[in-house]
Amino acid sequence: MATTRSALTDEDIRTLVKGATPDERASAANKLCRTIDSAPLSPEDRELAGQILRIMAADAAEMVRRSLAVTLARSALLPRDVALKLARDVEAVSLPVLSGSPAFTDEDLVEIVRLGGPVRQLAIAQRPRLSSTVTGVLADEGGERAVAAACANPGAEFLEPALDKVIARFEASERVLAAVAYRAALPLAVTEKLINLVSGEVRDHLVNNLGFDAGAALQIALASAERASVNLVDEAGQTADVKGFVAHLAKSQRLTPSLLLRALVGGQMSLFEWGVAELAGVPHHRTWLMIHDAGPLGLRAIYERAGLPARLFPAFRAAVDTFHSVEFDGGARDKARFQEKLLQRFLTQPQPAGREDVDYLLERMDQLSAELHVEAESL
Repeated sequence: MATTRSALTDEDIRTLVKGATPDERASAANKLCRTIDSAPLSPEDRELAGQILRIMAADAAEMVRRSLAVTLARSALLPRDVALKLARDVEAVSLPVLSGSPAFTDEDLVEIVRLGGPVRQLAIAQRPRLSSTVTGVLADEGGERAVAAACANPGAEFLEPALDKVIARFEASERVLAAVAYRAALPLAVTEKLINLVSGEVRDHLVNNLGFDAGAALQIALASAERASVNLVDEAGQTADVKGFVAHLAKSQRLTPSLLLRALVGGQMSLFEWGVAELAGVPHHRTWLMIHDAGPLGLRAIYERAGLPARLFPAFRAAVDTFHSVEFDGGARDKARFQEKLLQRFLTQPQPAGREDVDYLLERMDQLSAELHVEAESL
């Protein structure tokens, strides 16, 4: 092996194989690995290098095997059989290789995920690239730390069924749900599921930073309100102290843009007014004037003062305008009638929602019409 022997003396190679101490053999192993990784090798040299690496991987001293694993952890020259041997070694040896070696196939990684235990799962989850095959098995069988790491890994490819599985398995884990929520791109169906499970900053991120237009935001607000186990908007409608209720929401970081939008969708204008006043730091009476009685620029001004997201303003504007146009009589049909008019107004905006959002809103209108028809027949 001319290239390698030109960088290492015969004494170095003898030391690697027969060195008296682990320190001596580890030093020789490190020098040889760096040479193998950096020098151009012919096919014959590569074959001989592989044989030497197998000798290192079988050394009784952990220090020697670790030197091999760390130095060639990301090298394309590490033979697959050597990588698999190191993967079965103690964690100090296996983890550097598992976290980055390109020698493994997807089938190798899947087997290690299933049999290797939580620490090795975590190392695999942090690899620079993970195929959907590997993430699918992690979603099915991985521990919490490994699944959270994989979901937070921008180089990990996830298919929608795998994300659904992650959410189903770890719906009580804030760490996992946050990792999923902050992925660069999510299917809308996955986002809707997450919105029902997360709160605070994570929920705001989903609504504000994943490219939703106002139509999608309204869709999620309506659906989320229908499915929520604890409906804070309805709770607000039953309290005599809306100001105190809003202060409590703000203190617990639950006074979010999505909650305020749900409040408007549900016709709870008082909750919206007090919520905006709280966020803007403006007295309620001044906030009320800007929302209701200050012309078209008043709402935008107080909305911006409250720090609410600009992309959701059209949905809030449509809801406020609809509220002003509906005459509430206190009857049971107020909410359904208000939501129907809101959906109609939103569909006729100069910049309508996307096709999927329109389909959803039309479906909601059909449902509302059917509900009103059934209710009318029962009177």
